[in-house]
Amino acid sequence: MQGDSLGHPQATAPITNRLLDRLSARDRAHVIRECEKVELVFAEILDEPGEPIRNVYFPTGSVVALFAAMGGKDNIEVSLAGSEGVYGVPVAFGVGISPVHAMVHGGGTAWRLSPASFGRVLARVPALRNAVNRYIHVVMSQLIRAAGCNRFHVVEQRLARSLLMTADRSHTPTFRVTHEVLAYMLGVRREGVTQAASALQRRGLIAYRRGLVTILDRRGLERASCPCYRSDIEAYDRALG
Repeated sequence: MQGDSLGHPQATAPITNRLLDRLSARDRAHVIRECEKVELVFAEILDEPGEPIRNVYFPTGSVVALFAAMGGKDNIEVSLAGSEGVYGVPVAFGVGISPVHAMVHGGGTAWRLSPASFGRVLARVPALRNAVNRYIHVVMSQLIRAAGCNRFHVVEQRLARSLLMTADRSHTPTFRVTHEVLAYMLGVRREGVTQAASALQRRGLIAYRRGLVTILDRRGLERASCPCYRSDIEAYDRALG
């Protein structure tokens, strides 16, 4: 049984990083030598807007959420980085300042390297530079679509999409998330998330208890999501296969 386009693995499949998996064994070993394997903790803050990017991460079993500050206490999620990609892409452009608030949305493993090390491996491993460039194209496509999604799609659809994206990158149908975090991610009031989550739960699509979400009916949740979820997967497949 093979995984789907975002790498939903079978139970025995090792969790890796898809960008690194595209490299030859030699190139991948060269990159890994510059990295340190770390365990990221749920809700850990990696970077803040306007501050130096401290590290670059290739998530393997973790998920990093990127938020845009909208003034005051208002924030909204603009992207997720999991085992399909990399966190710290501004460094690939030679920019060392974070434009986002980066928080660990799903605890787990990642390969960590310094911005200087990331720059070195990009220069020395053309295949990695190519993969990162293609990934950046995917992220830009997703950001463009997210702008419309946040304006035109209802909270229930957006919540379904967010839960699917988190499950894809967490490699599990059960993951930790609170209503407060979901409200923060979607840029809506907590009450709106509660109503949307309750609606999905009544339909038998998810179960939610004590900060844990379980996707019970994945196909049904995909139907409940806005079209952006499938479009994001197709954008990734076109660019990275």
